[in-house]
Amino acid sequence: MHGHSPRTPEAERSRRWFMNKSLLVGGVAAVATMTGCSSSSSGSASSSASPSGGMPSGGPGGMGPGQSEVKYADFKGLTTDGTVVDDLYSIHSTGVSTDAVVKAAQAFLDGLSAKERRACTFDVDDDEWLAWSNVDGYERKGARMGDITTKQQNLGYALLGAALSADGVTQTRNIMKLNAFLGDYSGGGRDTLTEGAYFFTFMGTPSTTKPWGFQYEGHHVAINYFVLGDQVVMTPTFMGSEPTSATYKGEKITMFKPETTAGLTLLRSLTDAQRAKVISSTVKKSGDDMKAGAGQDNAKLAFEGLAGSELTAAQKEKLLDLVRVYVGYMDDGHAGVKMKEVEKHLDKTYFYWLGATKDTSAFYYRVHSPVVLIEYDAQSPLAYGTSARTGGGQPSGQPTGGMPTGQPSGGMGGGMGGMGGTPTQQHIHTIIRTPNAGDYGVDLLKLHLENDH
Repeated sequence: MHGHSPRTPEAERSRRWFMNKSLLVGGVAAVATMTGCSSSSSGSASSSASPSGGMPSGGPGGMGPGQSEVKYADFKGLTTDGTVVDDLYSIHSTGVSTDAVVKAAQAFLDGLSAKERRACTFDVDDDEWLAWSNVDGYERKGARMGDITTKQQNLGYALLGAALSADGVTQTRNIMKLNAFLGDYSGGGRDTLTEGAYFFTFMGTPSTTKPWGFQYEGHHVAINYFVLGDQVVMTPTFMGSEPTSATYKGEKITMFKPETTAGLTLLRSLTDAQRAKVISSTVKKSGDDMKAGAGQDNAKLAFEGLAGSELTAAQKEKLLDLVRVYVGYMDDGHAGVKMKEVEKHLDKTYFYWLGATKDTSAFYYRVHSPVVLIEYDAQSPLAYGTSARTGGGQPSGQPTGGMPTGQPSGGMGGGMGGMGGTPTQQHIHTIIRTPNAGDYGVDLLKLHLENDH
């Protein structure tokens, strides 16, 4: 057993603060946003404080725990109909070493004080795995990057460097930077909208033989990283941003171009008949179309769209290229292992689309197979736009490239706290999951315990 304090009923109620605040600020629509029932920080090393006011940003697809929180013991994962498909995963050697990430994780933990370490360590099957959120105002546990020393922070970044690819590290750091940009843009004074409001937690003890993992989480990013021997599961991984393009401290940052471009490239390779199957004719794009965000760990989601079996060889390659963008945020070796798994089920991999198809359009797409789920969702603005700036203070940078398609101009639904506004590529949420009990390495851990490895 690890030395963290048990989660008390009082702490659970505190963690749901933002849901109550949303009800007061936004009424029923806000609660629907925070609980996933849509129409289609500061603190010690162990917790973050709630924001000082206003509706928590982040939007749907990231409501975190609350009424929909799933306990570890009840987890079955994303399925098409509530029934887990068996025999999809196995314990085996991948031939890709995990030594570097084990050493980096241990070095980070060794660099913490005893109190900090107790606050961020949990059992390998703890409910804390599933207690992540995309919302900035959600109260988190773990070692907060803004509360530890520069040396400790560097050890944390070294861990991310060992676990992720170079693109994955850049993506994560840019999310953090744009979070801070949003804080400046909103007038400052919110400790949750900073580069420091991101948390490490560890489940189990870093080992090259025994199961363990870590979670890195904050506003618009949640990386769940499970390790068993030389096998790695890096899902669910949520990445998003609002805005997606800005200049922060002199650095021009533009995010989600690979995800946007790869989706459009695949779509545009299809024939008219194929596109008719992919693009929904009955469901229109809304401000929130993500189905498998935080708290939706046991979601039921049927296959929709066009199956891989109906694609040409060239189109299948474009489908794989799309998946590689998301899988490619994990370290290169294990990304290759995951892609082989995806390829085995390529004929049963479905591609689905909502919305328009121009380069600047705000659209939604989904890639879904027995072993991978990817969602990309351009959403309505919550906190960024011409009507969203409510405080003083000069932001660290200004938006680049002018106003994107769907940028709010004020009124109901536009600007701060509204999900009824026109969706825009300046607010994008993405997630990748491993369906059928694969997320968080749950199925692998079960197999490990059953076989007494």
